[in-house]
Amino acid sequence: MEKVNFPISNAFCPQSLFLYGTYKENGEPNYGLFCWATYCWNEGFRFVACIGEDKLTRDRIRAAGIFSASLVSERLLPLADYCGNNAGYTVDKSRTIASEKGSVLEVPIPELSPVSFELRVDKTLHLDERGSSEIYICDIVNVRADERLADESIPLEARLHRAAPVVTTTETYYSIAPTPLGRWGQWGTSEKLGK
Repeated sequence: MEKVNFPISNAFCPQSLFLYGTYKENGEPNYGLFCWATYCWNEGFRFVACIGEDKLTRDRIRAAGIFSASLVSERLLPLADYCGNNAGYTVDKSRTIASEKGSVLEVPIPELSPVSFELRVDKTLHLDERGSSEIYICDIVNVRADERLADESIPLEARLHRAAPVVTTTETYYSIAPTPLGRWGQWGTSEKLGK
């Protein structure tokens, strides 16, 4: 396989989509659509989120220090896409998505999301002097999930299929086909490496 230099892009590195939920000052729910999210380990499992421009969602995270991150499923995608393409500063999205309150934190949780994290910001990293781009390292205070996803007697790939998460890259949405390829450590044996 020959290698070539390639434009800077995440084209072949799809990311999960999340709706970040906050409450506006008047108590109504607000959602923004984001994919700049990942996880890290620092004395526990943490959620990492990046917001790189002015957004009502970011304003509310800064003010309250808490938010929800809810996995976007195929069923939730039309509503999530609407929230992601309409600015909270100019459009009232409060009634777009049916919501419930978080179990532990005062954050909105979309009823249609299969998995939602209730998050408390632990650290904020400012990526530029203007403060226009921030990374939030968050404590996961609670996880709300469809009860069918908690049934460990069902194989993970079947539960993942049921969750139907949406991933994105190059401004395009994709579904995933959860086909297991093996467990960690299974592929690194000398027999598998042909040695």
